[in-house]
Amino acid sequence: MKRLVATLPVVLGLVLLFNACAFRRAPTLRPNKYHGMIRVACVGDSITYGSGVEGRETNSYPAVLERLLGMKFQTRNFGVGGATLLKKGDQPYWKEPQFAALSEFEPQVVIIELGTNDSKPQNWQYQNEFTADLRALVDHFANLKSKPTVWICLPVPVYETRWGINEKVVAEEVIPGILQVAQEKKLPIIDLHTALANRPELFPDKIHPNAAGAALMAKVIRDALLGE
Repeated sequence: MKRLVATLPVVLGLVLLFNACAFRRAPTLRPNKYHGMIRVACVGDSITYGSGVEGRETNSYPAVLERLLGMKFQTRNFGVGGATLLKKGDQPYWKEPQFAALSEFEPQVVIIELGTNDSKPQNWQYQNEFTADLRALVDHFANLKSKPTVWICLPVPVYETRWGINEKVVAEEVIPGILQVAQEKKLPIIDLHTALANRPELFPDKIHPNAAGAALMAKVIRDALLGE
């Protein structure tokens, strides 16, 4: 817990700076401007997939998000347990079947929630490639036939170092890298790190949120998408 408290001011300072520079330009979804269903693709790791969430099929954050958004939205879970954003990571999202399947879904919105597994030492040794790989991932999704709007999430807090996942790298290195790319590309950010800070009771294994944590994630994402 001391590590989390020590790094939060760094993250909050960066987020406040980013707010002044870019958040005001963040797009807001206007459902009445779309014909038919609005398809939302949730890209991510085990936190998106819903590992550790009771009743994952109905209580993972993508499932809750679909209910919160309403009947005009179709939300699909493309989360992969253990996935990394880094192409040289031990389980690159790029090589997963969900990566290819997303193109067939033809989303109008893509939400990226990656970076937690990249903090593992065997993955973060390639840290110099993190921002380039994030740019490439964003460009890939943005260039899909459906031309979706891409949103990037700041990873949720890490409450205890486990499996190599650690808060120091997430807060001090992964998040600044995400903010850098988002600012370069004028992409909207969804700050899950701050939203779930100081809520260790929502993380039974200190890494993955439970159903209540996933519901909070869904609410924060829903509010960001709709400008609320």
